[in-house]
Amino acid sequence: MTSQQNPAPEAAEAAQQAEGRPARLTAAAALAALEGLALLAGGAWMLVEGVSGAPDDRRSAVTGGITLIVLALLPLLAARGLLGRRSWSRGPAVVTQIMALPVAYSLLQADSLAIPAGIALAAVAVTTLVLLINPATTQALGIKGPGRTQDGKQ
Repeated sequence: MTSQQNPAPEAAEAAQQAEGRPARLTAAAALAALEGLALLAGGAWMLVEGVSGAPDDRRSAVTGGITLIVLALLPLLAARGLLGRRSWSRGPAVVTQIMALPVAYSLLQADSLAIPAGIALAAVAVTTLVLLINPATTQALGIKGPGRTQDGKQ
């Protein structure tokens, strides 16, 4: 047999996972990953500015950068879990979106270039929340409602 006829076990498992994953779940995972990457980039930028630049308060800049980098782990891990159809991953993803809404609101209150960032963040957070609570997503993650069995009956 050639290698094309006998795919690697990892590739076969990944194809099987993607096959049963709804597009909404994939989109929610992509948006959560995008948020995580944005937090990671912002944290790295703050950290570099704090170490090499001339911020008003070097300690606050470094602490803020480290905090953003650590906070980036939550949506990144949630995105990985969503792609793997892990039921635990919806909770951190929802919490991330709920935390993003007040941040978006505060960005919208600014009189600067932060307003477009607030609009984008609010749109991503609301869209991701809608995708995460969608029944197809819930079913794909194997999440049952309170008092329900796997087949949805009480």
